[in-house]
Amino acid sequence: MTLEEKLAQIVGFWEKGDGEVVAPLQGEFTVEQGLDEATVHGLGHITRVYGTRPVDAVERGRWLWDLQRRLVRETRLGIPALVHEECLTGLSAWRAATFPTPLAWGASFDPELVTEMGAAIGGSMRALGVHQGLAPVLDVIRDPRWGRVDECISEDPYVVGTLGTSYVRGLQSTGVHATLKHFVGYSGSQSGRNFAPVHAGGREVEDVLMVPFEMALLDGGARSVMSSYNEIDGVPVAADPRLLTGVLRDRWGFDGTVVADYFGVAFLQILHGVAGDLGEAAGQALAAGVDIELPTGDAYLTPLAEAVRAGRVDEALVDRAVLRALRQKQELGLLDATFDDEPPREVDLDSPEHRRIAARLAEESVVLLSNDGTLPLASPARVAVIGPNADRAEALFGCYSFLNHVLAHHPEVEVGLDSPTVRAALTAELPGTEIVSALGCAVDDDDRTGFDEAVRAATSADVAVLVVGDHAGLFGRGTVGEGCDRDDLELPGVQRELVEAVLATGTPVVLVLLTGRPYAIDWALARCAAVVQAFFPGEEGGTALAGVLSGRVNPSGHLPVSMPRSAGAQPFTYLHPALGGNGDVTNLQSTPALPFGHGLSYTTFVHSDLEVDAQVPTDGHVGASVRVTNTGDRPGADVVQLYARDVVGSVTRPVAQLVGYRRVHLEAGESAVVTFAVPTARLAFSDRDHVRVVEPGEVEVWVGPSCSERETEARTSLTGPVHAIDVDSPRWTAVSVTS
Repeated sequence: MTLEEKLAQIVGFWEKGDGEVVAPLQGEFTVEQGLDEATVHGLGHITRVYGTRPVDAVERGRWLWDLQRRLVRETRLGIPALVHEECLTGLSAWRAATFPTPLAWGASFDPELVTEMGAAIGGSMRALGVHQGLAPVLDVIRDPRWGRVDECISEDPYVVGTLGTSYVRGLQSTGVHATLKHFVGYSGSQSGRNFAPVHAGGREVEDVLMVPFEMALLDGGARSVMSSYNEIDGVPVAADPRLLTGVLRDRWGFDGTVVADYFGVAFLQILHGVAGDLGEAAGQALAAGVDIELPTGDAYLTPLAEAVRAGRVDEALVDRAVLRALRQKQELGLLDATFDDEPPREVDLDSPEHRRIAARLAEESVVLLSNDGTLPLASPARVAVIGPNADRAEALFGCYSFLNHVLAHHPEVEVGLDSPTVRAALTAELPGTEIVSALGCAVDDDDRTGFDEAVRAATSADVAVLVVGDHAGLFGRGTVGEGCDRDDLELPGVQRELVEAVLATGTPVVLVLLTGRPYAIDWALARCAAVVQAFFPGEEGGTALAGVLSGRVNPSGHLPVSMPRSAGAQPFTYLHPALGGNGDVTNLQSTPALPFGHGLSYTTFVHSDLEVDAQVPTDGHVGASVRVTNTGDRPGADVVQLYARDVVGSVTRPVAQLVGYRRVHLEAGESAVVTFAVPTARLAFSDRDHVRVVEPGEVEVWVGPSCSERETEARTSLTGPVHAIDVDSPRWTAVSVTS
């Protein structure tokens, strides 16, 4: 291979278009190539064929097949391109099914369903000739002010790891490669600011931020990793061989490809200032272990070629990346592909099966935060449906949904999805009830002129359903999403004032939160008749919420992230040591308004009879069993949560740590025994020498409705020597359910 042919295999090509800003600083890159010029020597990746603008999938498929045939027949090496797309909440393409956002996956605590969703998404991608998906996001939530919280799964690394790995397994079962992002530390940014420096110590990086990636690679077999934009302790990740080679490849044995986050190689020069020019940036990224530059070849084409020929970058680094890129294409069957077959002549990207999964996941992810008995609605004669998100389909979708990510730039194009709003769905759900509606205010401005209409609607009704929250967007065009960070955690705009005005009418208020992050709504918990949280529940989200409000659906979601009391207490995690919580040494509370794991139901569950092995070797498994009983009068699902606390450690340990969970459906009056086999490695941490170990000692174990309540508890003792864990140590808690 010539140098130009090698470089062509480790870059992407992107027809970005004009005015469609869907990546950070996209407009800063002005050196553009036409497709003919970009493919003279072959091509590594084609960037977002279906996901950059609204295109008919069948027509675009024909274009893609023609391009691939040209690469096979008219370039010297005859190697097709690898096609990648965004797929965080479904394939990001016009008219493709849009599932709940990852924060909703976390609220469902349902790995099996997430696997089904991943397989459904992968099936759509494979049919259209897409080979790699840029998902899942495995960043552990550290600060709810960060705009990309809606892309994340949880503040608990085990929940992120199990659900993220489940997504990987589903997607890759169809022959599409998953890409883990963003490795690593992106979510731990200073003050919750996008791209901001990360000040995490090595122990936090190892014990919290890396855990989901380790699980998804070693247990899920993910074939691609995306390097993150951030720096850690002054070193940009995209130029850090200790992480991208030392951890990923030397320790974990990863042999797939590392792709740059969009423009991340160029950012080493432009934003981080650790490279003098793009050629130097390319050399640093290659040396660190970034194999593929995405979305284009701003650094890995001409600047890198010049650096190699000048002797400033060793061509052996290029060879290493090219071999990894070609190995991935071989795995995907691309090296032998001819594309002599025909592209699909019709494709259903939003089939009944997609809808079934989307509906079930939306229903399972709705969290009932509080309820004075007003819910479920008992056949009210008149319901006022009020608020900026009550009748807005965009409110159901996250930042990386096609609707908010791309269609926002094309207002003239129809959405192409049937996505009933909360108002429309509630009207269908309650056919005998009169529905009156009012906007009240927008999501994020200071216009209060609609308050009077909202107050009149609430005054005339038996109950007011007030739907507030976020609008997902990018780079300041939303209240949440990439580049849409917050410096407070109050509801955006004048939404709280709207709620206060409606509460003043005396009509019972059911507050529905359609958001991409948790907000500080402790005031609403105390004053509203009920509060319901939905984290961007997708195309079936409005119907799911209507079902919860009517009682057709018994809510079963649980909080995957703490509900904050104030922005001033951030960053906060339930995985804090004793001095990270309340105490006599400070006058300020850090306790959240609602704890991790909280979630109510229309029935009641009792957890009892926890039994735990009295002694377990430090390299063994802790056996635990607990009885869960539905003590109410209707069927429902409970998430049984098993927590542990290492009483004494050589470094400070969290006051609570989730070590196992299981979603269990029970009929009224039914009981089941849930049995856990917890590998002691779930209790491992980096000791004072930064070696991940399991130490002997006493461990408290409990089950409760959240991390903060010990409904039934026991103790175990880990015995034997300090046990160092490695890649062969088990990471998953096995769970079984018996009647």
